[in-house]
Amino acid sequence: ALLCIAAGTYVAETDRKTVNANYRLKSPKEMWDLFADIPEALENTLVIAQRCCFMVEQREPMLPSYPSATSEAEELSKQAHAGLEVRLGNHVFSEAMTETERKATREEYFSRLSFELGVIEKMGYPGYFLIVADFIQWAKQQGIPVGPGRGSGAGSLVSWSLTITDIDPIDFNLLFERFLNPERVSMPDFDIDFCQERRDEVINYVGEKYGFDRVAQIITFGKLQARMVVRDLGRVLQMPYGQVDRICKMIPNNPTHPVSLTEAIKQDTELQQMVKDDPAVAKLMDFGKKLEGLYRHASTHAAGVVIGDRPLDELVALYYDSRNKMPATQFNMKDVEKAGLVKFDFLGLRTLTVMAHTVKQLAKRGIDIDLLKLPLDDQKTFALLNRCETVGVFQFEGGGMTDVLGRLKPSKFEELIALGALFRPGPMDDIPRYLACKHGDEKVQYMHPSLEEVLKETYGVIVYQEQVLEIAQSLAGYSLGQADILRRAMGKKIKSEMDNQRQKFVDGAGEKGVATNLANQIFDQIAKFAGYGFNKSHSAPYALLSYQTAYLKANYPLEFMTALMSLELANSDKLNIYRQETERMKIKLLPPDINRSMVEFYVAQDQENAIYYALAGIKNVGEAAMANLVAERERGGKFKDIWDCAERVDSSALNKRQLENLITTGAFDNLHPNRRQLYESVEMILNHASATSKEQDSSQGSLFDLISKDIGHQTKLVEVDEWPNLEKLQNEFAALGFYLSSHPLNAYGEELNRLNVTKASNLDNYFRDLKGGEVRLAGVIIGKKQRTSKTGQKYAFVAIADPTGVFEITLFSEQLSRYRSLIELGQLVYIVANGRVDGDRLRLTAELVELLDESLKQHPVKYAIEISNENALGSLQDIITKTAEGTSEVVLHLLLSDRKVLLNLPDKRTFTAETRSSIEKLQGVDKVSEIALEA
Repeated sequence: ALLCIAAGTYVAETDRKTVNANYRLKSPKEMWDLFADIPEALENTLVIAQRCCFMVEQREPMLPSYPSATSEAEELSKQAHAGLEVRLGNHVFSEAMTETERKATREEYFSRLSFELGVIEKMGYPGYFLIVADFIQWAKQQGIPVGPGRGSGAGSLVSWSLTITDIDPIDFNLLFERFLNPERVSMPDFDIDFCQERRDEVINYVGEKYGFDRVAQIITFGKLQARMVVRDLGRVLQMPYGQVDRICKMIPNNPTHPVSLTEAIKQDTELQQMVKDDPAVAKLMDFGKKLEGLYRHASTHAAGVVIGDRPLDELVALYYDSRNKMPATQFNMKDVEKAGLVKFDFLGLRTLTVMAHTVKQLAKRGIDIDLLKLPLDDQKTFALLNRCETVGVFQFEGGGMTDVLGRLKPSKFEELIALGALFRPGPMDDIPRYLACKHGDEKVQYMHPSLEEVLKETYGVIVYQEQVLEIAQSLAGYSLGQADILRRAMGKKIKSEMDNQRQKFVDGAGEKGVATNLANQIFDQIAKFAGYGFNKSHSAPYALLSYQTAYLKANYPLEFMTALMSLELANSDKLNIYRQETERMKIKLLPPDINRSMVEFYVAQDQENAIYYALAGIKNVGEAAMANLVAERERGGKFKDIWDCAERVDSSALNKRQLENLITTGAFDNLHPNRRQLYESVEMILNHASATSKEQDSSQGSLFDLISKDIGHQTKLVEVDEWPNLEKLQNEFAALGFYLSSHPLNAYGEELNRLNVTKASNLDNYFRDLKGGEVRLAGVIIGKKQRTSKTGQKYAFVAIADPTGVFEITLFSEQLSRYRSLIELGQLVYIVANGRVDGDRLRLTAELVELLDESLKQHPVKYAIEISNENALGSLQDIITKTAEGTSEVVLHLLLSDRKVLLNLPDKRTFTAETRSSIEKLQGVDKVSEIALEA
């Protein structure tokens, strides 16, 4: 099975690579017996093993040289001073500043720059800064989006001057000592975000500049984890995909605490039963337990690249993959650093790509956007954030973060920085106090007056690691370098070091008149925080990314949503979320159209406030095939009909599955509206396409060439009626992963009134005045996430969509076990749930789950009769007679659409009793269960 996984073959194949029973590691005794005649052969294996035994020697970092006519320190100083002049002119100086203010500002910035340059030169890192600046500047010159910063490097003014980072460290009070500490020698480490589509171009540039023999990626090894081993084995054992997928989803997927197959089976009674009842599943699990944990493949680290000062094969063993021209080190990430190689992190960030696509689309409309010059006080942006409309907004999409954002009601950029740092394990405990102080519900307090300047920005709450450094500096006389050592000691919690630091802190505070008890209290408070506190130098640039995405969404929603969806072509779950968001935003998402859609999503030119669905967003069609199709349409004009498309598009690039999915999503609706007729004729269409292709490839002409192009147009499609609406929508769902043109519940119309169903869009109103209660819901299941509690109990979050929106239901262990067979994607269900309001969020827990059609059979018919005037009220019996014939039970909703009718109604109880009596006398009506009056 393991050989088949590696070779892409099946266990049942007879001509695949196999091994016999002797293919194993034999014992020493067996080997001596086998080689009794030449014992020196075995002795030599030990000699070879000893020669191959190798441990990495610990070396100092070997930085490559930066090509420069002067020394690296002089070159760095020159570039940094020139860059700072540009930065000051573009970002810091304003027309309103006086000459005195300009002079003071220049002195502040250039004084900090000189200090940083001195530290960098003393520590021997000018070359490192120059190399990083070089490939980032090259990327920006090529139009490759680069992130504004990541990690502590954003605290360096030199980095900002060289455009390595894009957030002013002085303006946002970011500390250089958090990045490079002159009192603690450590290698600087820049993590750089690039547009994920063009990251490889930057890596290739580095290879060309420094030599491909001196640049390499870093190897990693993929392990067969529980879910992966089940999927791989299911494939090589040729088990049905659906069965394997279901088993995989029963295995908890927790990257931080992986669950083994043995544990997964032990925790899940249903999985235990499957192993017991099905020999194929038992075999799958038996093989899986033996293979789990083994290395599956070698690959390259997601971000790490090393640059050497000499050919890398002189320092480390290299690994070559035929799919990549750049080698990888055979040492992993930790060992390459021990060997003295310097690692640079080139990370791909999807958000940068989304923004780049948005800006590119705006440029086509003549709107030029410079993301680094956006006003940081845009009212539309903060209004969007306050409304928690954060789908697609970097960092703020998750439910928990959105919940805090809604309670925070941010009004300035600095609060977004704080939110990014607070919403993490540990700092989360301080969120309630931060919010209470921000909104004035709790008084801002400082343990000592000298802390006000440090903590004023965060309402008296310690939020950043930098604040720990500043507290130690202002209260206890530490230098910022010493304070960073204090921070690290607190994080490591080494008792002897902590005792020394406590004494130093208390003594220093005492010299500034702080009482010993108070100094100890403050030390304890910052020690607790320092263990989990966050780095403001990372939070600030990431808050900028959040703000930039929110700005684009608030001001240019069409282009932003188009870019967002184009980056998730293969992820139907994400696309469905974005589809719902466009619906909420009143943006029309038009269905795929063979003559209008492009490969990616794009803003419709022929309709207002609309986006055309991407052809490549359809499942199993492929971007390359759709690119060929669009290229042919642009070359030869719009397709006239299905035959014209088949003739013109390369038949080798459009197979049966691709054509079927294009048909079922409605891509051909404007050419031929009967989807089923096209679907049933697919074989005929493809045969015609193949014949046309062969004819075009032939060099021999014939008398029939002149009429061959019309043959297909005369061929009749299979005569068949269109699918019923529900089947049509289900086919669409299968090809897209969600419902686009309509929703299955639309077909039920007023029938849902029988169940007293609340719409998703009305849930908030339903519970606005209630702390909790029962609610009835209906919809189609579009997502399911199964989890395991600390006690081993299974529960699930189920996402359900109705025509107005999406809601999430929690099924705890008992309900999940009872209704598991009904919780399948695409299933139409009726749910009775308990709802409770938790803060600003509504939490729904399922009590009953039924198939929607089954529920409707169990409930009476409900009629809604509109009474628009008094005459209609008088002829109520005639209306009921016509509508209720043959019905055994009736529920009436009398809709009063005229205010006069409401005023002239008799007493409600009398009216109700009279109506009930008159209805029950009608033929075929045995019982009236409810009469409701609505105005």
